[in-house]
Amino acid sequence: MNQQPPSQSSGSIVCVGLGMTLGAHLSPLSRNHIAQADVVFVAVSNPVVEAWVMEMNPDVRSLQSCYQDGKDRRQSYRDMVDMMMQEVRAGKNVVGAFYGHPGVFALPPHDVIRKAREEGYYAHMEPGISAEDCLYADMGIDPGSVGSIHYEASQFMFYNRAIDTAAYVILWQVGIAGDKTYGMYSSPNAFRQVLCDQLLAYYPADHQIALYECPTLPIHGPRITWLPLSQLADAQTSQETTMVIPPARVAEKNHAVLEKLKSLHDQQQTVD
Repeated sequence: MNQQPPSQSSGSIVCVGLGMTLGAHLSPLSRNHIAQADVVFVAVSNPVVEAWVMEMNPDVRSLQSCYQDGKDRRQSYRDMVDMMMQEVRAGKNVVGAFYGHPGVFALPPHDVIRKAREEGYYAHMEPGISAEDCLYADMGIDPGSVGSIHYEASQFMFYNRAIDTAAYVILWQVGIAGDKTYGMYSSPNAFRQVLCDQLLAYYPADHQIALYECPTLPIHGPRITWLPLSQLADAQTSQETTMVIPPARVAEKNHAVLEKLKSLHDQQQTVD
């Protein structure tokens, strides 16, 4: 573990990413943090992954008990932060081990690091392999080829957000799209129909989209289900489902900017 500067309080928190696939994505540095911690808090829903972390440290505690049916997820996240901070304040070197990347679609790691720093404790985040990284590899997408836009599905629904149909549009957590209660773990089909109707303002009904889920075990493959956009509402989804919308058109050239750049290039050539 990183040593504490003399000016800081004893106790620390390091949030690490376990990656998406069991045993395959954990970095050596994150593994070292887990092994040397006084206590490790794990936030994963898969008991096999939790058991794997327990092999690295004798004191591993699950954060899954913070979730309950009907309970506001925001309160669950606050409870997680409180559990970790209690041990930090007790002077322990704490690790929070989170599914995927601890900073991607994971509120408690950001909150506990911010709170720990405010109280004078050492706090740090180690990156991990996220579902986004796996999606690019599994689906053969280069986000730099035509660009990509990412939104959390409900956030896209609740606000006036722009879409560039010449780029990939990736919507996260479509399985709970439209939930404003923060208590659902699966939203009704009618909610996804609202999302579908919003997207039909940009895309034709038969535009092919993909529903993607990253494998959590090495023996499993990714789920990539292609279907017309119009069938989104009735499609099978879960909390892990990500929606990928490929480009529907070719990007239009910005001729005004291209002319300016050409003029500047010609001027530079003349000076040289």
